[in-house]
Amino acid sequence: MIHACIENGFEHMGKNVRVKTWEKFKGLATEKKPKSIVYIIEQSIPASNLTALKLILPVEDTQYIFTDCARGNKLRKTGIPIHIDKKGNRFIEDDDVKSFLKTQLQREDLQIFSYWTI
Repeated sequence: MIHACIENGFEHMGKNVRVKTWEKFKGLATEKKPKSIVYIIEQSIPASNLTALKLILPVEDTQYIFTDCARGNKLRKTGIPIHIDKKGNRFIEDDDVKSFLKTQLQREDLQIFSYWTI
């Protein structure tokens, strides 16, 4: 049985910590100075319904996880743009995620990996 505890905007679940706001995730990334961040772009089927982004900050024995979902033509919390292909499917560009993270975290040396390229 997993016990969860919510305090100070974090939901603790064993070695995984769900971070509720971009500001808190950004603060953790600035404080912890990780070598890398992993992201997952999640699409539902059909892709016109749901597009989401999950950011994972691996630090020591903990993974800090931040999730952002689409609202309109951008992600709700980060503002990363949502693109639409010719068939009406919504998607997030890898380069938009990488550019956003490097700009927001002011770390050109930060390694950013898609879950699929680890």
